[in-house]
Amino acid sequence: MANHDLVLGQNPDLALGQNHDLVMGQGHGLGLGQRHGLGLSHAHDHDLGLSHTHDSRLVLGHHHAHDHTHSHNNELALGKPHDPDQDSLDEQNHELSLSDNHELALAESHELAVVDQNLDQLSVEQSQELALHSSHDLAQAHLMVSPILQTRRLVSPSHELAIGQEFPDVKSCRRALRDAAIACHFEIQTVKSDKTRFTAKCAAEGCPWRIHAAKLPGVPTFTIRTIHENHTCNGINHLGHQQASVQWVANSVEERLRENPHYKPKEILEEIHRVHGITLSYKQAWRGKERIMAAVRGSFEEGYRLLPQYCEQVKRTNPGSIASVYGNPEDNCFKRLFISFYASIYGFVNACRPLIGLDRTLLKSKYLGTLLFATGFDGDGALFPLAFGVVDEENDENWIWFLSELHALLEANTENMPRLTILSDRQKGIADGVDFNFPTAFHGFCMRHLSDSFRKEFSNTILVNLLWEAAHALTVIEFEAKILEIEEISQEAAFWIRRIPPRLWATAYFEGTRYGHLTANIVESLNSWILEASGLPIIQMMECIRRQLMTWFNERREMSMQWSTILVPTAERRVSDDIERARGYQVGRANEAEFEVVSPHEGTNIVDIRNRCCLCRGWQLYGLPCAHGVAALLSCRQNVHRYTESCFTVATYRKTYSQTIHPIPDKSLWKELSEGNPNSIEKVEMIINPPKSLRPPGRPRKKRVRAEDRGRVKRVVHCSRCNQTGHFRTTCAAPI
Repeated sequence: MANHDLVLGQNPDLALGQNHDLVMGQGHGLGLGQRHGLGLSHAHDHDLGLSHTHDSRLVLGHHHAHDHTHSHNNELALGKPHDPDQDSLDEQNHELSLSDNHELALAESHELAVVDQNLDQLSVEQSQELALHSSHDLAQAHLMVSPILQTRRLVSPSHELAIGQEFPDVKSCRRALRDAAIACHFEIQTVKSDKTRFTAKCAAEGCPWRIHAAKLPGVPTFTIRTIHENHTCNGINHLGHQQASVQWVANSVEERLRENPHYKPKEILEEIHRVHGITLSYKQAWRGKERIMAAVRGSFEEGYRLLPQYCEQVKRTNPGSIASVYGNPEDNCFKRLFISFYASIYGFVNACRPLIGLDRTLLKSKYLGTLLFATGFDGDGALFPLAFGVVDEENDENWIWFLSELHALLEANTENMPRLTILSDRQKGIADGVDFNFPTAFHGFCMRHLSDSFRKEFSNTILVNLLWEAAHALTVIEFEAKILEIEEISQEAAFWIRRIPPRLWATAYFEGTRYGHLTANIVESLNSWILEASGLPIIQMMECIRRQLMTWFNERREMSMQWSTILVPTAERRVSDDIERARGYQVGRANEAEFEVVSPHEGTNIVDIRNRCCLCRGWQLYGLPCAHGVAALLSCRQNVHRYTESCFTVATYRKTYSQTIHPIPDKSLWKELSEGNPNSIEKVEMIINPPKSLRPPGRPRKKRVRAEDRGRVKRVVHCSRCNQTGHFRTTCAAPI
């Protein structure tokens, strides 16, 4: 035992009991079974004792040694495959093959942890390596271990630093040093930094690493004068890196972000960890991305400042469009923006149904604001955005202003203002704005808003389905039958429904023509891209909207050129279905216009083809002949397609998208393009500052309060135990 002393550098107090094991992870070549192999007795703190009671072997290398049976012999085979000639080794001789310097080298930042005698195992993680190299005999069998040094390998040759290396200026020098520190996993501390010299050292206390660079005379070039390259520290042992600033993050992912603006902060963190081996916070990644995106798309503040110029470019590139921005007279802070492209105005006035939906969504950008929509519907049932407004906050005053701008738009482009049907959540500002600007319009509830409030109140799928069936009912009798079904399930639900006048939402009572559209459903339909756009600077947001409209107009225009039918596809399918149903009807003719249509399941209906109406109300409500009307038309050999509203024809649909939404040049060209128009230059001199209110931190509320919920008294709960209100039986604390 005396010939197997283990001396470990500066720390001889490494004692391992007989039951303590040294366990190496898989793939490291050093395997010791449980309670075998390397044991240090308590009596000799520095002895390397091999157990006599177990025939155990310490095997390192890639080949297994041949088994030898010796009563007091334990073999230590290292580095090389077993040589049969070595079978004649003396029983008392134990060879240990080490590197020439007898050093136990550990990979960078790995530590050999020795625990106290109460633990049963000494574990070295899988990532640690015990490197033992060429064979060397130890006469005294002493194992000498030198002090552990951290090995630092640069990730890329571009990070290597050398005496005489030159940099264009001090910033480039500091940048190169920062990149090298991150690559080598140590932090630096600046000692001196001025116009002529730069000195830094390793931030670890006592580490001798140091670098000094100085400016060459007569030029801004900096060169490295001295480097002390040796580290005695363990490197960084914490998350993050002192030199990994937000700007460094931005520079690291700039190219990726320019290629893919949707690159998420989480993906940035993963890439930095994979490439550089450091872990940063989510906020750092987010701020780094924002810094690059601000350089690519412009800052939020610049967006507001350039709004007057942007409005001029909209009107210059798309003649006939409306684009106006308004600031607060006191401080020129942004207040309102209204934009409507001429292609949308022309298509709505000349080809769309006189039906408009109103909705809004909150901006997700740096500053508070609300995006307002006014949207029509084309002949095929798709949304047809007409106008957009951005306001500093959603209130009654701003809604009234937006609707007044919409009225002025329509009035300027039509000889006779159509009698509109408007759908919204009927909040006070919208209701007042419609009453003031469109006094003859039919203003109804959007059923999506109404059903959401109903679901929130009663949370019953059956009741919600019955509410929708009542809304779709074409006749008063059908409507009342559905309300009675609701009342049988819940009288409270029936009372909640009857509070809202049916003329504002039920098809059977609604006086306007909705063509089957019970919902505006604008934000939900545009959700795939409008929410993303709402988080951009204001000009970028409007440009995102313009590009989407430009694409829609072009795609729908080209698509309609492929149609060979008289009606648009949805109308064509509906008429075809009605023709099939009409084959089983019996038709009696009263005169040239009036018919009696009898069906097995629906009874008798009266049809007037001159006035295009039916007793079932389907023809007049949807603008297409119902099955009874189709039966009457076929009986007198009339062309069914001629009795449909013009907005359902392919010719009208093509007219809807006949105009083009033109692109807008890059902002760098705006000033040059506006110089030829003195009126635009005068207008552009107007200054718009960002709104005063920043978006508060935290996640915004997902659901907004519906108009029908405002001012409504909440349902009073009743305790069945004490007969008091305000609590339930389960929470009742009243004495019995």
